[in-house]
Amino acid sequence: MQVIILPTPNDVAQYAANSVVDVVTENTNSILGLATGSTPIALYDELVSRCRAGLLSFKNTKTFNLDEYIGISECHEQSYRAFMNRHLFNLVDINPANTYVPLADSLDPEVLTRNAKAYESEIERSGGIDLQILGIGVNGHIGFNEPTSSFASRTRIKTLSKSTVEANKRFFIKGEFQPHLAITMGIGTILESRAILLMATGKGKAQAVKDMIEGPLTSMCPASVLQQHKKSIVILDEEAASLLSLKEYYLWCEEKRQQLHEGNLL
Repeated sequence: MQVIILPTPNDVAQYAANSVVDVVTENTNSILGLATGSTPIALYDELVSRCRAGLLSFKNTKTFNLDEYIGISECHEQSYRAFMNRHLFNLVDINPANTYVPLADSLDPEVLTRNAKAYESEIERSGGIDLQILGIGVNGHIGFNEPTSSFASRTRIKTLSKSTVEANKRFFIKGEFQPHLAITMGIGTILESRAILLMATGKGKAQAVKDMIEGPLTSMCPASVLQQHKKSIVILDEEAASLLSLKEYYLWCEEKRQQLHEGNLL
């Protein structure tokens, strides 16, 4: 796991955007795994700016989102399809047919299960994900894989924890139906991505970040599984990194990595 600590959330977004640009420009038929939530918004804003400036094109890119709420239409303002349209898809030159978000508007368990399996199959048919963008929940979840999720899990129906429901309550109008279930990529699905980039900013994520990086490998902190991925990069701002015991070591490692890359190690 490569740990990169940067001064501000904007620096985190810039670094993440550079990583996405590298993947998309090196492989014109790239497959991106995308996340929702507040943390990736700055990343998407930066990608939109670069696309509009002619520095980036998504014309041949395909995307797969991590998850979607069960029981609300994709036209609902708080659906993750609407989120992605609002923050990225409608603002860049991507083909809408190449943007995949789990279909979860049904309340029929059999339909939802079929949709989850079909989503898993579509990822496989596409050749797998080149770069998966992740955030992290305050309880260590990735996607909607809550604590105790199996590390071998595939795309499926998942019950959201009460803490996740509470954290997302601010996005729904008082009295409005708020989903407690979602379809999410499984941890096993995420781990098959060729590279993973996790972004975390703010003090509210500091304990989850510490558990992910320095805690034991445990399903009680699903993000800790990234310790086992062959190419996982964790990008943090100073606040998100504030509880790390080995923070100075991670900064030292990144300094030496940069020197090696530039040929200035001696």
